[in-house]
Amino acid sequence: MKILIKLGGTLLDAEDSRFRLAGEICEIGAVHQTVVVHGGGKQMTRFLAERGVESRFVNGLRVTTPEVIDAVVKVLAGSVNAQLVTAFRAAGGRPVGLSGLSAGLVDAEILDPELGQVGRPVRCDARLLEVLTRESYLPVVACVAGDSLGAIYNVNADQMAVACAAAFPAEKVLFLTDVEGVRDGEGKIRTTLTTAEARSLINEGVATGGMQAKLEAAMDALMKGVAEVRIGPGATPGIVRQLMEGAPVGTKLTV
Repeated sequence: MKILIKLGGTLLDAEDSRFRLAGEICEIGAVHQTVVVHGGGKQMTRFLAERGVESRFVNGLRVTTPEVIDAVVKVLAGSVNAQLVTAFRAAGGRPVGLSGLSAGLVDAEILDPELGQVGRPVRCDARLLEVLTRESYLPVVACVAGDSLGAIYNVNADQMAVACAAAFPAEKVLFLTDVEGVRDGEGKIRTTLTTAEARSLINEGVATGGMQAKLEAAMDALMKGVAEVRIGPGATPGIVRQLMEGAPVGTKLTV
């Protein structure tokens, strides 16, 4: 089975959770062809703040000026990716640090001029993922993309995950995040959610910001043929195995 796991939030920031999740993912990776896509928004915000640059967001997406895109490359494709690769190696895996720039893995185009150099994935050449996973390597992909003209784009990690998952193609996508799952209007975690219900949560203003972006990506994944999408609490020990075995944790998205 082909699996894609997206890591984000504070899960990447804390060393203990990084190493724990690396061990859990390597366990799955020993059985299934596995790809990891990661963000690093919290690290980005901190890096920019330390340099006096204020982070601005529109609908959960970071406005990306030329100054910010330079930081994106340094932080996401640099330090965050290297820290993850190190954790996977320590867990016994064979990680390969990549970004969408690697061999033209993911090409993007401007999503909205108002957002600056934020890209919308338009093409994924998954041959590199195929070659690596077939030989038991673990691709670890930072959410930076480009194009054939040499541009660099900051891509939302959830959208990056979907682009890679659809082209790979992955049968199952796990979004591991720092929340317990998707909450409804009453604040309760929904263990299952149809695309129609997810759309209602967005339209009613219940799911906003980062969760809106995550639900949009999850619905896109289902539309593009991914059989199962799960949004799960990455802080829960054993979460990867639980989600793989269908335990009622987090939120399962269905058509």
